[in-house]
Amino acid sequence: MVIVMAPGASAHEIDALVSVVERAGGTASVSRGVSRTIIGLVGDIERFETLGLLGKPGVADVLRVSVPYKLVSRENHPARSVVRVAGVPIGPGTMTLIAGPCAVETPRQTLAAARMAQQAGASLLRGGAYKPRTSPYAFQGLGEDGLRILADVRETTGMPVVTEVVSAHDVSLVTEYADMLQVGTRNMQNFALLQAVGDCGKPVMLKRGMNATIEEWLMAAEYIAQRGNLDIVLCERGIRTFETATRNTLDVSAVPVAQGLTHLPVIIDPSHSGGQRELVLPLSRAAMAADADGLIIDVHPTPEEALCDGPQALVADDLAELGRAVREFPPLLGRHLTAGASLVA
Repeated sequence: MVIVMAPGASAHEIDALVSVVERAGGTASVSRGVSRTIIGLVGDIERFETLGLLGKPGVADVLRVSVPYKLVSRENHPARSVVRVAGVPIGPGTMTLIAGPCAVETPRQTLAAARMAQQAGASLLRGGAYKPRTSPYAFQGLGEDGLRILADVRETTGMPVVTEVVSAHDVSLVTEYADMLQVGTRNMQNFALLQAVGDCGKPVMLKRGMNATIEEWLMAAEYIAQRGNLDIVLCERGIRTFETATRNTLDVSAVPVAQGLTHLPVIIDPSHSGGQRELVLPLSRAAMAADADGLIIDVHPTPEEALCDGPQALVADDLAELGRAVREFPPLLGRHLTAGASLVA
């Protein structure tokens, strides 16, 4: 941390600041320039932030040099990490496709969607048993019945399951069924939930909050990591802006920015960002071009009958084109499509 003193700061004000820092257990190094004095601080940054330094006499600015998210930062872990979900890798060198129905509705629908996803090259099955919705009258998911359906489909297809958990109370139950737990955009700063999934012993997918900055996103990941779980995959799913042409605005730049700041894998959700079937493939190409580590895609055998997000779910023709893209595009960037279980007829 660095304190920038105002041009007219007195020696008494500088000495007083040094004393405050030293009483807090830190070390202050004073550097006097022609017009300004800078004080460099070494010690417990969190403790320094409680001292009200910006409000002290003679202080012009206080700048934090080190990042606040220690465990997920590349300062702490320079090499990028690979997260394995029941043996399936997500990280540098691979393109991992996660696909399936936004919501689990019936065993038949979920199995059909899983087979469609596998045909396109997906190695992980996504499906929502719990669905946090804006309207309390919308379909909220099947709960544990949905988890059982996902487990049965995993048994049939061999695809590990990724599913959302919406409450700290449900983490232990979801952990019994899922191979990876997803924290959705509305829960990115549900700190009790973040701590609970940090204790669950399973990989976690953390979606960016629709109104969150990248630093807030990484701080949310730090809550999970602080509980001992570093198997975290970050998912950019679009942010809320003034634009109404799409459901959300996909922040493609978040991929290289986040990858430069954290060692965690970063994937993109083109389905929830675009919100329209015809946008999913172009946004997927953009994600791969931005060097994302994976994609998470909505698939439904009969989207016109879907209880949740039917307009963005891909169908057979779309999936064939997506399958070609995820096999042909990643090698141009030094990646390969992650292999999954063999397709079960």
